[in-house]
Amino acid sequence: MVGHDLPMSYVVHPFIVPDTVEERSYQTNMVAGCLRGNTLFILPTGLGKTIVALRAVVEYLPKGKVLILAPTKPLLKQHLDTFQELMVGHTVCLISGNVGPKKRIGMIDENDVIIATPQTVANDLEAGRYDLDRFSMVIYDEAHRSVGNYASVKVAQYCHKGIRSIGMTASPGASIDRIKEVCLNLNLSRIDARSEDDRDVSPYVHDTYIINLKVNLPDDLVAIDHLFKTILSGYVSRLISMNLMNPVRPASRGYLLEIQRTLQLRLNNGDRGVFPALALTSKSIKVLHAIMLAETQGVTPLRIYMSKLEEEAEQDNGGRSARSIVSTQEYKDIRKIVDTTNVEHPKVSRTMSIVSKILADDPKSKIIVFTQYRDTCDMMVSKLSGIPDAKVERLIGQSREGMKQKEQVAMLDRLRAGEINVIVATSVGEEGLDIASTNAVVFYEPVPSEVRTIQRKGRTGRKNDGEVYVLIAAGTMDEGLEATSKRKEEAMRANIEKLNEELARGHPIIPSGNQSRLDRF
Repeated sequence: MVGHDLPMSYVVHPFIVPDTVEERSYQTNMVAGCLRGNTLFILPTGLGKTIVALRAVVEYLPKGKVLILAPTKPLLKQHLDTFQELMVGHTVCLISGNVGPKKRIGMIDENDVIIATPQTVANDLEAGRYDLDRFSMVIYDEAHRSVGNYASVKVAQYCHKGIRSIGMTASPGASIDRIKEVCLNLNLSRIDARSEDDRDVSPYVHDTYIINLKVNLPDDLVAIDHLFKTILSGYVSRLISMNLMNPVRPASRGYLLEIQRTLQLRLNNGDRGVFPALALTSKSIKVLHAIMLAETQGVTPLRIYMSKLEEEAEQDNGGRSARSIVSTQEYKDIRKIVDTTNVEHPKVSRTMSIVSKILADDPKSKIIVFTQYRDTCDMMVSKLSGIPDAKVERLIGQSREGMKQKEQVAMLDRLRAGEINVIVATSVGEEGLDIASTNAVVFYEPVPSEVRTIQRKGRTGRKNDGEVYVLIAAGTMDEGLEATSKRKEEAMRANIEKLNEELARGHPIIPSGNQSRLDRF
């Protein structure tokens, strides 16, 4: 039984437009918890985090202004639209770095609910343009970002003792220490977590079917993979002989970057003898990236990367590592295969088949394909555009002549309106954008992050049943990434449950060494 089959009742509140906000018991309970104490609430994507925030806000407005922080302009607009549509009796505004400082001060004076980016508010507070004394509540959207020197952490340091603090996220991360750090940084003393399996949530959840699809590399890609691994093996052997690598530890990107950082520190301390080792590490990282592209992305992204390597090799300054790689016989053999092969990664045809079948079954379907790399994104837009009834666009971030956030929002509006039915997105589509519910999500490759995996999966199964297809190349890095993501997701759920049990027994969420911070709650 799913939400649209349940008898409908609505929240009754003087500051909420009548007959607009559905009464859901899990949301009501979460709001009550947020009003009792500073709370990190965890709720799967599509189950109404913004509604929980709205209902908490209208309870606190009689006490003072409310600040809502969100990391991206599309998310700011999503919150603004929700409050403008559903809240009455109070004013709301949106401020960001695009609004001048003097105007921001005036907007805060004139409005009751202020929706802003953390960086803008942090800068204003540090400059003394205003303080938070008039505020009764602050809400941190995408709270899992609040670690290290992130701007919302700075904002929290300016909150007075009486302010009610609320963090909200769909995926706080697998590390129990990271979850505690978020709570410490944002002055949060309790956690309220819900999952799709909870009794009061499950009636509103549509089924999401996870389908892992394994594909086998064609012979040409197998040969390319073998040749690149031969090059890498030579570099790694030399690093092992220098006692810089553990021979039983795989030469992962993380391990190589760790070695590179150590060598760079030695160089900074005057040890010029590390140059050969630094060069080997640099070459290993470049070759490992090529292996990843061959195994998980395909010939087209690999060909683009090889062209960039060759351009780098021709540079007079700084091209030594690339020059060394492209001069090897193995690389020359790889170039011959890449120049003559007519095969592409089997993920390409499998993705095309999935999209084609879904649209043939229901032309009104909406599909999002996630890719790790922009070159793969461009390739898939081109391939999928050839499918009958497919209206395809790409969704990419702002860097490197990408899409401005206004362009991203406009595209998503077109998706909602049915003008587009297939989006190929990089990581920008995982978080911070109000993407309409889709019928299917395709992972072109697994990602080794539980947060990103959950965010991707949450783009389907909101308004109806959804399918998530994860493409995995057998015998490649994909298998390790998929296993890592699954392990981290399970660890995250276990750690949330563990923290909840600790809180239920009366244990403080903050380690005893940070007890002084608890005094602020």
